[in-house]
Amino acid sequence: MYKNRKITVLSHILVWLLLFSMPYLLSYGQEQEVNRVLARFWIPLVFSAIIFYLNYFVLIDQCFFPKKMVLFITINVIIIAFFLFLKEYIEDNFFQDIIKKRSKDSVRSGPTFKMGIYIQVLSYMAPLLFSIAIKSTKRWAKTEAERKEAANFKLKSELQHLHYQLQPHFFFNSLNNIYALVDISPEQAKTSIHSLSKLMRYMLYETNVELISLSKEIDFLKKYIELMKLRVSDKTVVNYSFPAEETGIKIAPLLFISLIENAFKHGVSASKKSTINIEMICKEKTVYFTIKNDDFPKKIDDKSGSGIGLPNIEKRLELLYPKKYNFKTTLENNHFVSHLEIETN
Repeated sequence: MYKNRKITVLSHILVWLLLFSMPYLLSYGQEQEVNRVLARFWIPLVFSAIIFYLNYFVLIDQCFFPKKMVLFITINVIIIAFFLFLKEYIEDNFFQDIIKKRSKDSVRSGPTFKMGIYIQVLSYMAPLLFSIAIKSTKRWAKTEAERKEAANFKLKSELQHLHYQLQPHFFFNSLNNIYALVDISPEQAKTSIHSLSKLMRYMLYETNVELISLSKEIDFLKKYIELMKLRVSDKTVVNYSFPAEETGIKIAPLLFISLIENAFKHGVSASKKSTINIEMICKEKTVYFTIKNDDFPKKIDDKSGSGIGLPNIEKRLELLYPKKYNFKTTLENNHFVSHLEIETN
């Protein structure tokens, strides 16, 4: 910010130096009368600078933006009228030789007094309008930056909320699964608790970032699938396939876990054979993730999950990958299919 302020001040100084040098730049190689340049150019330019900065630093903020237009116009009319009078007074009292020469020239071909006043008014209007334009542009840029910052803050807040919402959802579902193992297989329950602690450590300490390596996410998913397989019976077959090589892809964390949770929640039966097929493939920078499982709808009073999984992932995708994802779920011949494509570039 300090650097930008220095650049702005330097720019203003350079502009005014250029303007004050204009008579000599435009008449390079010709003789210039200092008094004439002072009276006809530099003094009006000083008045223009006063009009510009008075409006830029005071009047626009105090009157123009608050829409006190009558007061704003009145003050500027008084200032311009005062400078017109002051310019004539200075010329009449300090630059008599220029006045006499101008009177002789005006008899022959010079502009009338009214036309001269009109031109001077226009010359004072220019810095006024210029100050309004610059100040309005800066105000718009600041408002736009604040709007983007507010939108970005809202986005991060929503994502953080969804992230924190997912953690207890995941934790409670996993605890329910482990609880079912306590009486059936205490040793497996112990192993599951140990595995769950590793998964929770990953969720708590490694996923509080915008992007994470896809290989880390895959490792997390594999561990979760192995944890879930401990609970299901021999009648359930779980197949999964993930990229074996490092893809170099980075992705938002915890986007796929809800789909896997959903498959184990709705795709497993205690009495019937069931199959869950999980596949992830990567082509260039696009991730394709598909889960196909048997459909065993849960009863309304089933509390094995909170029901926030799929809405959560859809909302996160909208916020993280707008127009860069394709997510759809279909029911085909008693098989529930979830397909997610994400462009990560």
